[in-house]
Amino acid sequence: MKNNLLLTSIILLTLSSCSEHKEEAKIETAVSTVDTTLMYFGDTITQEGAISIDQLSAQLAGKDSLNIKVTGTIEEVCQKKGCWMNMNLGNGQSMKVRFKDYAFFVPKDAANKTVFIEGYAFIDTISVADQKHYAEDAGETKEEIAKIKNPEISISFEANGVIIKK
Repeated sequence: MKNNLLLTSIILLTLSSCSEHKEEAKIETAVSTVDTTLMYFGDTITQEGAISIDQLSAQLAGKDSLNIKVTGTIEEVCQKKGCWMNMNLGNGQSMKVRFKDYAFFVPKDAANKTVFIEGYAFIDTISVADQKHYAEDAGETKEEIAKIKNPEISISFEANGVIIKK
């Protein structure tokens, strides 16, 4: 009877240790498939279906707003908090990208990186006060800020999710 109990205990220990090793192997496999070249901010989005930013003006033509996913290069990021970024539209103009509900920011050193953004593109009138505020955030001189005299009509974007390639 004691031999049976000892044998049963050994078998159970062996089986339980084998199953633990299988669990660890599964975990290692799952972790190794994570793409560490991407940084995610805000809502979880994917890269699939994004149009090039130089196509955005044509997509927005005749509309005042559009839900869309866009990819391009970050020109500039707010140097105070990372609370906005500018992207070149490819036509000599820039698009201001803000983040939904001010709920997330992007790294201040993200300029010149490829980005995917999903959200709401719209035609916007940026007031003189807002332009001056953005210029201050960007580190412009007082002389440059003083030159801002007129509201600006441009394409803006409210992103609910962002992916930045490292």
